[in-house]
Amino acid sequence: MAIIGYARVSTEEQNLDAQLEQLQGADCAKIYQEKASGVKEDRPELAAMLDYAREGDTVVVCKLDRIARSTKHLLSIVEGLEKRGVAFKVLNINLDTSTPTGKLLLSMLAAIGQFEREMMLERQREGIRQAKKAGVYTGRKPTAQAKAAEVMELLGQGVTKEAVAKQLGIGVASVYRIVKAAK
Repeated sequence: MAIIGYARVSTEEQNLDAQLEQLQGADCAKIYQEKASGVKEDRPELAAMLDYAREGDTVVVCKLDRIARSTKHLLSIVEGLEKRGVAFKVLNINLDTSTPTGKLLLSMLAAIGQFEREMMLERQREGIRQAKKAGVYTGRKPTAQAKAAEVMELLGQGVTKEAVAKQLGIGVASVYRIVKAAK
């Protein structure tokens, strides 16, 4: 039963010292550390730490945003740990998923995160509806399909599909779709 720490800062210029000190104070036997953006989900040290953790271990971070930037990513990590019998602890908010209160707090954070996301999407839909009503928002402009006649003309002149795509600034797949639709 090991206590495993994870520390992260976003840039090379930032310093891990404060986090390392807190994790050592929390009796972490092993501490994984890296300098990488929290937005990236494919962080090598995070992956190594998650792989290393075993049943009965506890993963400790100083703050929630050190391990994950989104609620979805956080819940994915914690769910994976729980399935393997690994507890999760956040020092600055005293969250510990090995306790009923910690599990409740994490569930509440997840629910709030989901609520925030749904509210943002609702505001976005309302904004789009208002913009359409005002005639400001017309949606994405058609690109390749608007150039279908030019595509067919160039192909008729013997130009390759790749050259047509490059010349018209569209994707090769779009050229193939236009040809298929013309048949």
